[in-house]
Amino acid sequence: MLGANKGSAEALDGTGLRIGIVQARFNQGITDALVNACRTELLQLGVADDHIEHVQVAGALEVPLALQALAETERFDALVALGCVIRGETYHFELVCNESAAGVTRVGLDHQIPIANAILTTENLSQAVARQDEKGRDAAQVAVEMARLLQSLDRA
Repeated sequence: MLGANKGSAEALDGTGLRIGIVQARFNQGITDALVNACRTELLQLGVADDHIEHVQVAGALEVPLALQALAETERFDALVALGCVIRGETYHFELVCNESAAGVTRVGLDHQIPIANAILTTENLSQAVARQDEKGRDAAQVAVEMARLLQSLDRA
């Protein structure tokens, strides 16, 4: 992710880009913070407020279907997946993490649209809280970077 190379974030320009955000409501305190950090970063990168569409779904397993619906509109340059899955005592954690990640990836490949996946998968709430702001910002940066990359490849 771009977060490892903080210096290049200043070179990103989101002017004119249209970004769709899908937020899972489960663990909403965390996902609200992810959305706030992501949206703030998108605005700082030059994405216009009215070019950001934000939709909510119940949980991480529903995120891919909402991403697919947004991708099918062909109105977006990139999408962002935001959610939080915290390990419990059952195998359900692995199922949700694996299936949501696979679905997000499949939508991006099927529709040839960049998707920044910031569905947190953590052992506990404190790990999620520690990551919520940085991962929200990272997702915005990745969305802009990948949208610009695909645009440049289309022109080549």
